[in-house]
Amino acid sequence: MIEIEKTTALTSVQDLGRSGCLNYGVGRAGAMDPLALQLGNLLLGNAPGAAAVEIPLFPFRVRFLEDCAFAVSGNDGDILLDDEVLPPWWVAQARAGQTLTVNASRYSARAYLHLPGGVDVPEVLGSRSTQLRGAFGGFEGRGLQKGDRLRAAEPARAMKTDVGIASPWLRFADLSSQVQPVRVLPAGEHLAYTADSRARFWQQDWKITPQSNRYGYRLEGEPLVARQTMEMRSHGIVPGVIQVPHNGQPIIQMSDAQPSGGYPKFATVIEADLWLLGQIPPGRRIRFIECNFEQAREAWHAQQAYLQQVDKQIKQLRQA
Repeated sequence: MIEIEKTTALTSVQDLGRSGCLNYGVGRAGAMDPLALQLGNLLLGNAPGAAAVEIPLFPFRVRFLEDCAFAVSGNDGDILLDDEVLPPWWVAQARAGQTLTVNASRYSARAYLHLPGGVDVPEVLGSRSTQLRGAFGGFEGRGLQKGDRLRAAEPARAMKTDVGIASPWLRFADLSSQVQPVRVLPAGEHLAYTADSRARFWQQDWKITPQSNRYGYRLEGEPLVARQTMEMRSHGIVPGVIQVPHNGQPIIQMSDAQPSGGYPKFATVIEADLWLLGQIPPGRRIRFIECNFEQAREAWHAQQAYLQQVDKQIKQLRQA
């Protein structure tokens, strides 16, 4: 068991999110960086989608109330167990009474704290993720607060520590870059915008504004202009869809996106790059790279192959 000592209300319990509920008006929720979530779980021998604590603001501090193994993923800042500095993407053992502090990363926006078997909270509609908009799931349907206590699903499970992996950023992205390339597919209303706007969408850098959160990333750049005024009925949307409101400044739907909206759909971030988008903090800039369906599928398969490779390597380390 752990007790939260320092956090913000934006910290929450998340897994890979709810599937099959959009037709009921229930959004997906889930980790903003699903790649880090899965890798951290593999480190501990958890199911890839086990629930973890998603940490978006720092410093974050917990106290262990009993002996427990843990791992921290998605972060390259200082991670301290009492006064001992731990490597990122690493399995360690805490003793009862010890304090874990996760400090801000140099480049990434979020970290994940993983416990053996996952964080033990009730499953709601097939997921343990916190749905902040609907106030259900996770820990009492809300963000975490000082004094909250969370249990590991398998706290006594024997665990080999000092097992880790190289940061996946070295393989998939350079998060130190001031402008991050994000691959997207053109969407339904792409051709409803002027030729100049379509060209500008790919050529300019877009700033992620401070008004961005788990619901959506609001972008700032030279506005996109439609060929004519569009009035659309609300229709289904999913995380990754890039919509354009009347002011011409795009909004990227993120993990807590509502399941429907009426703004035109200009493009969609490919599934394999959603993790990257979730790790880019407000104030940084992105540039959209057009790709086709085959390229998007290849990128997804490459990411899944990497997860399988890491899983195999970690199992071999445990057996050594």
